[in-house]
Amino acid sequence: MKEFEYIKPELKRRFIRECVLTSPEAIELLEVSRARLSRMIKDGKIKPVKKSGAISLFLLDDVLQKKEELILLRKQFRPWETSRGEEND
Repeated sequence: MKEFEYIKPELKRRFIRECVLTSPEAIELLEVSRARLSRMIKDGKIKPVKKSGAISLFLLDDVLQKKEELILLRKQFRPWETSRGEEND
């Protein structure tokens, strides 16, 4: 990990705080259940940057990209959900 030695520890901590999500944070952002997130990991649809037992860490950018994909899929396969939400706006 010598390539990261030149980065100041404060910047590393800031990056982790702002750009790394835990499983519960990813679940909340994706609006999925824990079981669904586990299935997505198992199927290779989202990759944790680090996994140790039941603990998984994700990059914010990866989760946001997956969220966009899920939004498109929900519009395609669950049109009643999007139309119902638009009526309330």
